[in-house]
Amino acid sequence: MAELIKVEYERTGKSATSNALGMREMQARAYEKRDSQYLLLKAPPASGKSRALMFLALHKLNRLGLRKAIVAVPEMSIGASFKDTDLTSHGFDWDWHVDDRNDLCRAGNDSGKVDAFIRFLADPNDRTLVCTHATLRYAFAKLKSSDFDDCLVAIDEFHHVSVDESNRLGGLIDDLMRGSNAHIVAMTGSYFRGDAAPILLPDDEARFDKVTYTYYEQLNGYRYLKSLGIGYHFYQGRYIDAIREVLDASKKTIVHIPNVNSGESTKDKYGEVDHLLDALGDVEVQDSRTGIVTVRHPSGKLLKVADLVTDTPIRRDVQEYLRNVTKPEDVDIIIALGMAKEGFDWPFCEHVLTIGYRNSMTEIVQIIGRATRDSEGKTHAQFTNLIAQPDADDDDVKVSVNNLLKAITVSLLMEQVLAPSVSFKPRSRMREGEKAEPGTVIIEDIQAPVSDKVMGILESGGQEDIIAALLQKPEVASAAVTDTTEPEVINEVELPKVIERLHPDLDENEREVLRETVLTTMGARSTGGLFNEEDLPEGAVIHEPNQVYGTDENGVPVDPGAAPDGRDLGDDGNDGEPKGNRQFLKIGEKFVNIEHLNIDLINQINPFQGAYEILSKALTAPVLKTIQDTVVGNRTQMTEEEAVVLWPKIQEFAEKHGRAPSVHSDDHMEVRYAEALAYIQKKKRERMRGASA
Repeated sequence: MAELIKVEYERTGKSATSNALGMREMQARAYEKRDSQYLLLKAPPASGKSRALMFLALHKLNRLGLRKAIVAVPEMSIGASFKDTDLTSHGFDWDWHVDDRNDLCRAGNDSGKVDAFIRFLADPNDRTLVCTHATLRYAFAKLKSSDFDDCLVAIDEFHHVSVDESNRLGGLIDDLMRGSNAHIVAMTGSYFRGDAAPILLPDDEARFDKVTYTYYEQLNGYRYLKSLGIGYHFYQGRYIDAIREVLDASKKTIVHIPNVNSGESTKDKYGEVDHLLDALGDVEVQDSRTGIVTVRHPSGKLLKVADLVTDTPIRRDVQEYLRNVTKPEDVDIIIALGMAKEGFDWPFCEHVLTIGYRNSMTEIVQIIGRATRDSEGKTHAQFTNLIAQPDADDDDVKVSVNNLLKAITVSLLMEQVLAPSVSFKPRSRMREGEKAEPGTVIIEDIQAPVSDKVMGILESGGQEDIIAALLQKPEVASAAVTDTTEPEVINEVELPKVIERLHPDLDENEREVLRETVLTTMGARSTGGLFNEEDLPEGAVIHEPNQVYGTDENGVPVDPGAAPDGRDLGDDGNDGEPKGNRQFLKIGEKFVNIEHLNIDLINQINPFQGAYEILSKALTAPVLKTIQDTVVGNRTQMTEEEAVVLWPKIQEFAEKHGRAPSVHSDDHMEVRYAEALAYIQKKKRERMRGASA
């Protein structure tokens, strides 16, 4: 299996530790914004968003005087996250309670639920309700926006919303904001979409206060989970013949079989479930009350398997059983198709095995989140994608390669969101003598202070949206498998286009500041984060302006003498000047002091080099060449921006080899240079003809 990512964490316990009110770190951060009318909470799976909402809703009902709290979730199974919860025993003022008749995520027809919703709104004694997004939409169609005055409407998994005209949930939010005084709390674990439609219009989004809690903060602060792996296993033929290679019955596992319309599906989802059960052992019995299937593994162990694929009345019994799982031995394997993804809570899950490609990065992030909950005895979580190996003789090789690129894109994105956070602080906004926190890069902006708009983007997690949008560009993802795209093309051409599209209101200087901070973040994450001086490896080569020096046997830098400005490099400078920590970013084999990081160095970082090296080892040479040839054959035409970036590389190539690059070369990068040279020569001829006309 190609393990594209393996991230290890410190297990600080910080994200799992509660304060005097019974709130974990993320929940306390959200509670600080409890009086906000519109609040957007971006936090990863398992960070406790459901309970955070309970705290917020109870405050709004009991302190701010709101009448009702309505919680909408995307599917019925997620409603269990909002069941009655004891909060007072842990220090909070109120408990969370939902009357059974107001839990509309239990069995029943949709029309009855809409009637129950309307009754709830009209009853002055009812205060809390849980329903699906669909029930909220259907009920809203029969009501006026003003009927929601003095109510809290909370939307779980908010990425289901978009401003697209066909998205009725997006229109509902828009109507609520314009036609009522309702409070809105929007929660999501992945605030980006696989399509081009933004979630909110910029003017609406600007009205939301934002709370961001990163995946890294969450995982690094766990007590038990130490590492997370993301990998791919390639198969030929039918996936059901390869499933035994990746299905480990000793791991608590969720298996997601492919959609029946996908190329990986056998078109017989029930037959696929039977094959999976056979791969686990011999079926002994299915409990008539719970629907759980007992399978005897060849080792003799009895496995409890939950089948969420077979669409019979007993499936609701299986769902109800899973809502009440409290011990590891309650279930071993869950087989699902469209269920058990976002919001599904099974803390003991160690492995999510997804068969076939998923077009949506949001869906993959949510699936991975099923395994990243902290649980005693669970030290490693694993996501495995079982995917078809591209075959040069296959008529659909382009489809296979395109799907592979999507999978790689997800890996690149996850590498970014799972890595240590990097924050930025302008020097102009630091107090005299203030020292930056670890992981903070100081922006030198004394001459041109960073604008409030740029700081607002950085502080609200806007970098993640930019990185996600960048990675979804095909020409960017292809760089991870072809090794034929110069980093400068991505960093100086593609990234500015993304920033301009997402933030058209920024001026040129603001966009450049944002570009540099995003590149610094990506560079740090793809090379292991920011290194404190005392954590540098023995013999590390440290780079300062005009200085390169090593460390002694204790890891202490050898005195390099004075810097060009006469200041000793080990000195923090003027005692009154705001200080950064001596932290380093790894570029190539050198460690660069971030206080002296310049954009020329950042532009040369290829954040995808690691993925390319791993794929090169995991795939056979013919398969890798098939992928590369297909990607190169589908490349977009040369642009003037890319040609300008490649021109110095072409000159270097000509000086080194004594000839111009050839379009017939076996080296894909040389071919790209040749294409750029042809483009430049063509433009030169056009200008000469224009001048002589």
